[in-house]
Amino acid sequence: MMELTLAQKIAIWTLPILLAIVLHEVAHGWVAWKLGDPTAKSQGRLTLNPLSHIDPIGTLLVPLVLLVIGGFIFGWAKPVPVDHRYFKHPHRDLAKVAIAGPMANFLMAIGWGFLAVWGARWQVEMPTIGQFLFYSGLAGVQINLILAALNLLPIPPLDGSRIVAAFLPSQLRNRYYLIEPYGFFILLSLIVTGLLNPLITPIYAALKGVVQSIIGVA
Repeated sequence: MMELTLAQKIAIWTLPILLAIVLHEVAHGWVAWKLGDPTAKSQGRLTLNPLSHIDPIGTLLVPLVLLVIGGFIFGWAKPVPVDHRYFKHPHRDLAKVAIAGPMANFLMAIGWGFLAVWGARWQVEMPTIGQFLFYSGLAGVQINLILAALNLLPIPPLDGSRIVAAFLPSQLRNRYYLIEPYGFFILLSLIVTGLLNPLITPIYAALKGVVQSIIGVA
């Protein structure tokens, strides 16, 4: 693979990052709406307009800094509001809303994977377009699988914690959610100590293997 300049990296990664982060949140809101919660819809959060979802730090600054310094890239958008009081089965339905985000990222990874394959095939006849599609596709696969793997960690308030909570007895569930105010600091400490990467790598590798088998790439 050729060495990309910073400007090329920004051009290639911008759309995959925005779509990965925005559609992750839209998926949460859409499933919540289908389960009876109109909160996200009434607040205009079921839109693909990134301006409705952008968090200046999580959507713009963090991915840009990580892109410049290297390493795996991730980010976040403003969380979609969910009111569990509208749900018939609050904990079970919260788990459904939670899994919708990583599932959206997984499906997008498949789509970007096909784009990378097509870009690789077009590089001979249309080198400029082919290379752009190829590298954008690779970026799309990577960012979506990282977001899916990261959010599946059972650390409140990540999506994985909502899924785990659905299977816990009420008393233990309440104690589990006491961790939530400290979730960001737990993640930050995992990043600083280098422990986050080995935690998400097995999930990432498993999801990547499934994507590769679907798009027909070894």
